[in-house]
Amino acid sequence: MKAIRISIPEQTLELSEDGKVLKRYQVSTAKNGAGEKNGSFCTPRGRHIIRAKIGHGAPENTVFVKRRPTGEIFSPELDANSPGRDWMLTRILWLSGCEPGFNRLGEVDTMRRYIYIHGSPDSRTMGQAGSIGCIRMHNRDVLELFDMVEAGTPVEITETPRQV
Repeated sequence: MKAIRISIPEQTLELSEDGKVLKRYQVSTAKNGAGEKNGSFCTPRGRHIIRAKIGHGAPENTVFVKRRPTGEIFSPELDANSPGRDWMLTRILWLSGCEPGFNRLGEVDTMRRYIYIHGSPDSRTMGQAGSIGCIRMHNRDVLELFDMVEAGTPVEITETPRQV
């Protein structure tokens, strides 16, 4: 069975199958750190699943707002005309918490917080915190990951470094 493990301190996402790591990617989690509360702009911890896969077949660099393609294709010119915009590009994996009271339901509901694994401009740095809660990936990486996972894939987001 495939599973994803996101390490906040290492800023990595690992895809494994039956305990064997298939791929390891540099990501960017929240600049505000870890936390589950709505409005915190933190990355939620704990056990999650991929609730929905969004963007299948869309061109690379497709711009999404509220999980819908805007018709725009990201470019440096578009970026320059929209300073500070938090870009969601290419693909979206919408996460849902699995732990009631911790990351599911009420003021800590990951899905209602719209926490995703999504593409971002290739000019953005991975390997360091910088998002407003989501897990950012480079476009080529999120394209690859999107095709390797299904809705229902377990996702663990942890503050524990990987044990070697």
